[in-house]
Amino acid sequence: MEKLKKEDIKQEVFDLYDDYAHSKIDRRQFVEKLSLYAIGGITVTSLLGFIMPNYTDSITIKADDPRIKSEYITYTSQKGGGNIKALLTKPVNTKKKLPGIIVVHENRGLNPYIEDVGRRTAIDGFITIAPDALSPLGGYPGNDDDGRALQKKRNQNEMLEDFIAAFEYLKSHNDCDGNIGVVGFCFGGWISNMMAVKVPELKAAVPYYGRQPNDEDAAKIKAPLLLQYAELDTRVNEGWPAFEKILKVNNLEYTAHFYPDVNHGFHNNTTPRYDENAANLSWKRTIAFFKEKLTK
Repeated sequence: MEKLKKEDIKQEVFDLYDDYAHSKIDRRQFVEKLSLYAIGGITVTSLLGFIMPNYTDSITIKADDPRIKSEYITYTSQKGGGNIKALLTKPVNTKKKLPGIIVVHENRGLNPYIEDVGRRTAIDGFITIAPDALSPLGGYPGNDDDGRALQKKRNQNEMLEDFIAAFEYLKSHNDCDGNIGVVGFCFGGWISNMMAVKVPELKAAVPYYGRQPNDEDAAKIKAPLLLQYAELDTRVNEGWPAFEKILKVNNLEYTAHFYPDVNHGFHNNTTPRYDENAANLSWKRTIAFFKEKLTK
């Protein structure tokens, strides 16, 4: 059989993967339900191979790229998980202090995709920190299934404190000029929203398909927001109308983009939910937003 293509796959398969990726069903249920779509020569094995992340072939900026210096560091999160491992990356050809970006992972720890995003962001002239909220449990275990299971064992508000501590680490770093933003994906989108609530000094937040804060928290947001949503992501998007109402009532600065005909996770180039056009456009907007808000 020929290699599967995105257009060969029904939308229900992507919705099913979303349920699995967000722990609404376990792997046994996922495979069982997936078998319903193994028809016309398409096998469950081929569907699994197609839908699951491919980190090996998806890295865009390698760790040893000569344009950057990338290294693992450890910082302390006193209100969160204690010692937190993170990937710290900065461009090499600069002699001035740089604005900083916190890169927040999904619900599975600091996997290769998020590390890659940290390096991509540094290429554009920022010092970046990509923490691993799984550090107290041994760190990202090398695969997303185990990563999700570990992250479920942590308290989300303690993890929020871990990323707030990353802000403090960057703020005091010798190579950072103190102008700091955050970008996060899925769980990281929620963290980005909540950092805009909890960190008055934060200069910009870019949540990708992130769960929205409650009304009381949303009214406390100070940082400008660039909100990136996927049109087909009904689970997350159902919270948007109430969130937008609070943003408008409180005259908060925000821009929201809904990318047509794309799924939750469209920026993640390691799975077939990836949409190249939406990912590239959203990232162009993200970097432009950070340059506007952090380099004034």
